[in-house]
Amino acid sequence: MDFSLSPEIEDYRRRIRAFVETHVLPVEADPTAYDEHENIREDRLAALRQKARAEGLWALQMPKALGGQGLPVTGMAACYEEMGRSIFGAVAFNCAPPDDGNMILLEKVARPDQKERWLKPIIEGRLRSSFVMTEPAPGSGSDPGGMMLTRAEKKGDRWIVRGRKWFITGAEGAQHFILIARTSDDPRRGLTAFLHHAKDPGWRILRRIPIMGPEEHGGHCEIEYDGLEIPDENRLMEVGEGLKATQIRLNTARLTHCMRWLGLSKRALEIAGAYVAERQAFGAALKDHESVQMMLGAAAMEIEIGRLLTMKAAWQLDRTGKARKEVSMAKVAVADLLHKSVDTAIQLCGAKGYSKDTILEWIYRYARQARLVDGASEVHRMVLSQELAKEGRDFWRWG
Repeated sequence: MDFSLSPEIEDYRRRIRAFVETHVLPVEADPTAYDEHENIREDRLAALRQKARAEGLWALQMPKALGGQGLPVTGMAACYEEMGRSIFGAVAFNCAPPDDGNMILLEKVARPDQKERWLKPIIEGRLRSSFVMTEPAPGSGSDPGGMMLTRAEKKGDRWIVRGRKWFITGAEGAQHFILIARTSDDPRRGLTAFLHHAKDPGWRILRRIPIMGPEEHGGHCEIEYDGLEIPDENRLMEVGEGLKATQIRLNTARLTHCMRWLGLSKRALEIAGAYVAERQAFGAALKDHESVQMMLGAAAMEIEIGRLLTMKAAWQLDRTGKARKEVSMAKVAVADLLHKSVDTAIQLCGAKGYSKDTILEWIYRYARQARLVDGASEVHRMVLSQELAKEGRDFWRWG
């Protein structure tokens, strides 16, 4: 097994590392660069994005023919990890959720005319997008196929949508939406994916839901659909393939979360390592205390395990396009280690880590959502149990 990167990917990785160090971290360190939701201000982001495009580091996940860099998933894994060193890293390179997953889905399944209208503006950074699936109880959460209540009814050449969605990431700032709605009661082919624009009448944002952590641009919103009309030409894929569209999107999007979280995990240990090297206690630097070494060593090992799981899943996606159990394993492990890494870093930094003098408290609050987004950890463990029951000893097969 060869874990080395190709010269091309290594060049991207090194340039992204340098870009984050030179351009992104200074903005992150500037208190005036933050908006009211603890994200980067739009004007400061625009300047970073312009620099990233000028240096050929824009939209790594998209084909070169569409304005991206055409990296394979394994290349994305190495580069997204470098972006993730900063809380503003991924969005500076147009590799942040939910646009990241939406672009990947549209590039895979949209018609050429749909790509021109709905995908190209996202790649170019002219607008943002949102993926609209989750609903308040008793509607769909982890079981969209069985529980989705939002319906789209066909009338002539148009679909009429009614229902309610919530925790829709980025909705307040998005112009393009990918909507999943029920079109029949078939348990496997009852959902369909649609495309609509923010200016289309018949829908509204009810509220931007307050959350404990810092927010993505556009927040996490509750939305009501009350007669939104979508032309059939704006249907994405075939009728009844909404669940398939969701699975295609999440398969890679879950893994790109892991890639970015690994960068944040490493950053947390970096901050802690610098602190314990300087801080003295009981006649020695903290780094020389065995208990501190054990904490750092354990966290570092967990990060490396997460990197290996993530890279294996990326390799599998590049080979076959499918990596359900590999992605689930990475998602559970990396979500856990992100919390462990930043918790360890805060503990080692003491009161300074708990304060806003470092970025650790920001990462800590953000980290709690990792075990919930794109499928709760319990659901992924259930998926792994089902795969084990189906495959038996072949669950651990090579290749």
